[in-house]
Amino acid sequence: MASNDVISVKNNITKKDFRSIFWRSFTLLGSMNYERMEALGFLYSILPALKKIYKDDPEGMKAACHRHMAAFNMTVAPSPFVMGITVAMEEMAKEDKNFDVDSINAVKVSLMGPLSGIGDTFFWGIFRILACAIAVGFAQEGNPLAPFILLILFNIPNVLTRLFGLKWGYSNGTQMLTDLQKSGKMQLFTYCAGIVGVASVGCLIAMWAPISCPLVFTISGTEIVLQEYLDQLMPCLLPLVTTLSVFAYLRKGGKVILAICAIVVIGFVLGVLGLIA
Repeated sequence: MASNDVISVKNNITKKDFRSIFWRSFTLLGSMNYERMEALGFLYSILPALKKIYKDDPEGMKAACHRHMAAFNMTVAPSPFVMGITVAMEEMAKEDKNFDVDSINAVKVSLMGPLSGIGDTFFWGIFRILACAIAVGFAQEGNPLAPFILLILFNIPNVLTRLFGLKWGYSNGTQMLTDLQKSGKMQLFTYCAGIVGVASVGCLIAMWAPISCPLVFTISGTEIVLQEYLDQLMPCLLPLVTTLSVFAYLRKGGKVILAICAIVVIGFVLGVLGLIA
């Protein structure tokens, strides 16, 4: 094998492996679910690299697979950038037994929010609208190339972002992580990444769990809207309490399917009674 085809000499990770990760990244949403989101697609994408890294360490491979089944969700186009960083961190975890493997998922979670915001803005808010606008112009003239123009204009930046994001994430991620370890700031970086990740999860709770209480009381001629008082205590208090309750149940070994069923039943009953909206 030509030396210029080898990306990582230590683990014999080649350009072919990276091409495999690139193509597999298109399956990221193929197993989307509301328990682990895109986790299975993420693990499937980086599997060629993991097999090389842990080729002589079956227990390490098992731990890595389990690690990357943690919930992951992000706009698909920039996700290979995170895959590149993840591969670099897994290599470091294999080489250094003192490496904090929890930092791998901490970094992934910390990048989910910012990169999804950028990805949604550019790919769904700009590139899609621009491609559709140009394609519609051709379609109005009866040009049969209109759908192909739409696909080409939208997917050129999509494919380039995936391809170069994967390479840039791996190469720069390796250098960044090496510098952090040498400077002794890896623990601080992991701590900060965890804070960003928790903040991102908090934003998702507020956005995706819009639970409110529509109850209104009249006392001495004064109308009291219960939700307004709850918002004064803490905005989005009900979504937070609901999420923490489910989280506490799952941490005690509860089953996800039972939690989902309970949410559906309780939500339906409280909705019928007019206690939540």
